[in-house]
Parts: sequence; structure tokens; C-alpha cells
Amino acid sequence: MGIRECVGSVLATTAIALVPNIVAPGTVTAADPLPEATFEEMVAREVWFVVSGQDPAQSAPGVNVPCTPSKAHPRPVVLVHGFPANQYNGFAHLGPKLANAGYCVYSLNYGGTNAFDGGIDGVSVSVPQVSAFIDRVRAETGAAKVDLLGHSGGAFVSLYLAKTDPAAADRIGAIVVLAPPTNGITSGLIGGATQLGLRGLVAGVCGICEDVSPGSVAMTRLHDGPIARTGIRYTTIVSAHDAMVSPPAAAAIAEDGVTDLVVQDQCPDDPVGHSGLAYDPSVDAMVLNALDPGRPVPVRCGSGPQF
Repeated sequence: MGIRECVGSVLATTAIALVPNIVAPGTVTAADPLPEATFEEMVAREVWFVVSGQDPAQSAPGVNVPCTPSKAHPRPVVLVHGFPANQYNGFAHLGPKLANAGYCVYSLNYGGTNAFDGGIDGVSVSVPQVSAFIDRVRAETGAAKVDLLGHSGGAFVSLYLAKTDPAAADRIGAIVVLAPPTNGITSGLIGGATQLGLRGLVAGVCGICEDVSPGSVAMTRLHDGPIARTGIRYTTIVSAHDAMVSPPAAAAIAEDGVTDLVVQDQCPDDPVGHSGLAYDPSVDAMVLNALDPGRPVPVRCGSGPQF
């Protein structure tokens, strides 16, 4: 459900091709645009981080740097990665994209024990970590509220946090979620575990896998009354080719005031899949427009990774 399982076939070729051109975080001057990595570039850079002794779960360029929110974009954006993933491989494209657009952007590693199993813990562990990080960002920037951008498991964490936090509308302005398992996952490893009666076994090693399964305690809590909280703007973005959150209605909140988008409704030839949404040029403008609907930018259709 995250990035790690998708990278095997591209590691060697992209690392060889791209390592000479790697730009490490912190080396880009204020006058230069931050590098918005493609998926292949992200893989190559993360391989380089490992072989060169750097932290592979470090912040993406332009993320987690001291920042004062602007009048145009007064709410910092907090990025919530999927699983198993980290803040770098989850948002090496969209993090710099948002920073280049003038946003203060922050991210964290949560819900795991190492650089590559982030987000695997259940909401009972992950939600308090993300919630505390939101308060830290608010304190550091002076912003009253943040916006959340979550992907996959991080999308579920974002929705669950807002649903269960009585003060959510005082802390969060907008929630934008990519491939959220809003209505439960019935395919892949998670769906197979349910069909084989192995959910308890899987839950022992992957708390979020249980949480996003239909009928789980967390899923039941999310759907106890409306998901969307008054005072928070919600946008879901999903691909019709997503093999994990499928069909697209599985991602939709389908409530008044919520915008549920399917990529192919605007870009019918885009083959992007589940994990690829975070590296899809078609999605870039959809995210920007969801965060700032008063300043819409045109959607330029592209081709995202198919996994």
C-alpha cells in the first residue's frame, strides 16, 4: 500500500543514471526552484542516501525548513505519508511542489520503527503522533490551523484524526487525501487476509492493515455519523486504475460539502495507480486547487506511475 514494494525493478537503472545529478536537501539556493522528483529520481536519491550513509527518511527539499506562512497561504501544509513508507519517499515530489508554490510545508515519519516501515502502526499509535506534530507546526509557525495532505494509509490517519479530535476544526483548515481507503480495502494483502480468516495474524504485524479493513473498530468509528467535520474542507483524489482502493467509490466520502475527484474524469488517458498518485503531474494541480480553490490553476494531464 506504500512505495517500498514498487521499487525493485527500477533501483539499479535509475541509480546509475541519476546519482550524478542528485541534489541533496539543503543545497538549493532560495533563488532556485526546488527539485520536484519523479518516482525514478526519488528511488535513485533514496538509494544514494543509503549507500552514502545519509538518512533515507530525511525531509524532502523545501520541507521542514523554518518558514513564516504568507498572506496568500496562511496555513502550513502537513504531509502524512502512507505505509510502508517515510516522509521522503512519500513526498519527494509533492513536498517541493508545494514549497515552490509558496506554501510552508512540513512532514514527519510516524507509525514505525525504522526508515522503511513508517505508517505500519495502527491509528491508536499513529494518530497521537501526527496530532502532536500538528501542534508543533502551529507553535513554530504561529499559524492557527494547518492543512493536511495524506496518501493511502496516511489519508486514513488524516481522516480518522479529524473525526476523533473534538478540536479538529480549530486546528485543521482543509484535508486533501490521495487514495484514501475511506470505505475499507477488500483487495490485495489486506483483502486476502480477510478472505482467509487471517486478519488477526496480519494485525499483529500491521496495525493499519487491520484499521483499514471493512468492519474494523477504526473503520466503524470513522463511519459513526458523518466523516466530514463542519469547518474543515475535504477533497479526496483517487485513480480509476487503483488496484488497492477499488472501485473509486471505495475512496469517496460522498457527503455534502466534500469534493470527491477521480483523476480520469479530467485526464482519461492517465494510467496512474495507487502509489503513483504522489508522483503524477495530473494530480499536482488537483492538490493545489484543493488547498486553494480561490486561486485555481489548470490541470495539465500527464502520466503517473501505474502501480
